[in-house]
Amino acid sequence: MTETRLEIAQIPVLQDNYLFLIHDPVSGETGIVDPALEDETVNALGARGWQPTYIFNTHHHWDHVGANLALKERYELQIIGPAADRDRIPGIDIAVGEGDRIHLGDHAAEVLFVPGHTSGHIAYHFADDQALFCGDTLFAMGCGRLFEGTPDEMWSSLSKLMLLPDETAVYCAHEYTMANGRFALTVDPENNDLIARMNDVERLRADGVPTVPTSIGLEKTTNPFMRPMSEHIQETIGMVGAPIPKVFAEVRKRKDNF
Repeated sequence: MTETRLEIAQIPVLQDNYLFLIHDPVSGETGIVDPALEDETVNALGARGWQPTYIFNTHHHWDHVGANLALKERYELQIIGPAADRDRIPGIDIAVGEGDRIHLGDHAAEVLFVPGHTSGHIAYHFADDQALFCGDTLFAMGCGRLFEGTPDEMWSSLSKLMLLPDETAVYCAHEYTMANGRFALTVDPENNDLIARMNDVERLRADGVPTVPTSIGLEKTTNPFMRPMSEHIQETIGMVGAPIPKVFAEVRKRKDNF
């Protein structure tokens, strides 16, 4: 285990995106996770005096790769991204997939293949730093819309993330928590943990405070997409005893139409 934790900076961009800067203070290496815009990224790096060495892309959508080429030209960095999306990641240098390990200084991240939102989506888990960068697969009280994957694929991906330690900080890429929580209450209305969390979320957002990062443990107790096995959720949506992936699919369908 490394003695010095990664420094992580969360930068709001566009309407509700977050990009992340991850910095190893020992080696000086810095990674940029899913940069949408060049100027905001450059300004955030400059304010901290950090020189980027890598971009870590989780998937190919423009609001996660939009600044890839400009930043690569400016800093001569390397771009790491999903092998399954090699042809859709601008400027990719290093293609990775399930079980691969990447390093930022002495800090190692395991690559997790988590399709569903897109067919090639990956996440980066820095175990020693208790940090997960999961793009649009898992959100606070939500999950990504299934643009290219199936409900079974997304449930499998979320099930993989549920195996991570509860204390793992989840750095998801959007501030969707308020809307996600309002939906969650429609399918899990008697969940006291969820009710308490929504009270906290409303206070935070009223003050303009981010609700990201969340944690694996918090999501397991309040995120309906991680709780299709809940008897109460199954009762609420009329699917008691149904196969778990089908319950998940129904919850996702309801969110799509919420």
